Amino acid sequence: MPTYRYTAKDQEGRSITGVSKVGSQTLLIDALRKKDLVIISVTQEKDKKKQIVIRGGIRLDDIVLFSRQLATMVDSGIPLLQSLDILTEQIENPSFRRIIMKTRNDVETGSSLSGALSKHVRVFSPLYINMVKAGESSGMLDDILDRLATYLEKMNALRRKVKSALIYPAVVVTMAILITTFLMLKVIPTFKGIFETLGGTLPLPTRTLIAVSDFLNRYFLYGVGVLILLVVALVLYTRTEKGRLNRDRVLMHLPIFGKLFQKATVARFSRTLSTLVKSGVPILSSLEIVGKSAGNKVIEMALEEARASIREGENIAGPLSKRGVFPPMVIRMIAVGEETGELEKMLSKISDFYEEQVEAAVAGLTSIIEPLIIGFLGVVVGGIVVSMFLPIFKLTELISK
Repeated sequence: MPTYRYTAKDQEGRSITGVSKVGSQTLLIDALRKKDLVIISVTQEKDKKKQIVIRGGIRLDDIVLFSRQLATMVDSGIPLLQSLDILTEQIENPSFRRIIMKTRNDVETGSSLSGALSKHVRVFSPLYINMVKAGESSGMLDDILDRLATYLEKMNALRRKVKSALIYPAVVVTMAILITTFLMLKVIPTFKGIFETLGGTLPLPTRTLIAVSDFLNRYFLYGVGVLILLVVALVLYTRTEKGRLNRDRVLMHLPIFGKLFQKATVARFSRTLSTLVKSGVPILSSLEIVGKSAGNKVIEMALEEARASIREGENIAGPLSKRGVFPPMVIRMIAVGEETGELEKMLSKISDFYEEQVEAAVAGLTSIIEPLIIGFLGVVVGGIVVSMFLPIFKLTELISK
């Protein structure tokens, strides 16, 4: 039998909360109404076995559009249940439509919007659910939903910028590896047969290249097997706490891309914390949500230590400076924001600054990486071609003599 947590008010306006095991929310609502209680919210206690898990098929754009439309309707005075009815009819994505329909049914049976959304944890993040909950508590649901849509759009734009800096070199290097492998496995053995019929001593570069080709042809399948095992082992390792921590440390200290990852992480941290603080979410809860949504174990550990220090009465800036993860400018701006009571404003400025820095870094990396990749391709492919044609040049010289 499911367990429900309810909040209600009696005839004198006093708040009453409780937990009850009943067959359905409808039965509980009827029982509370018979006691002349005004129902504020009824939410089902989370059961991991019964929790709705949605996999794939839902884009971030769907959630952004839903948030914007719901914010507009609530701001226009349309009741929440009616707004969800309208949105259910308009949503094109079938998977997302089913989720909103279930959310609408939960709200109709007495659940709060945040409680209904929390059943779909694969679609709506803890940040989203907590902000909606803060909006319901403060009576600013429309404003919170609008902020959520803006936040999701900015985070998506930031993610795309970082990806754009990585995709181009990754594709070109992959193509270079495939072309080189094809030359070594298929083309060079053909030339080797031709050279053997001609006889004579081959130049050193050609002999070296043929030796490498012979090695690859002999052990190629073994090499592929070992590579697959290494990749699987690495993936499994990065799923552990220690593996995630070491991976994120390495990423943040890479020669070319490390600074880009650092700037993107700081931008995401400050934008998320700014949005939560502005929405009225308590600072300890905000830091916990930011840590889990940061996508970086180093940041998550730093924020967890900061939460422990803040519980003991410290400010935010002090604990954050201990790990050395955040740049000094970020720490000082957070300290000023705390002192002046404008923490949200300072965090917003930090995120704006670092988002611009990410954009500039992406443009800079593109201009740096392109000539490096062209040079790499020229050396690898050009070296193979020259090594193969050296014997032909030598033969031509002998014939001309």
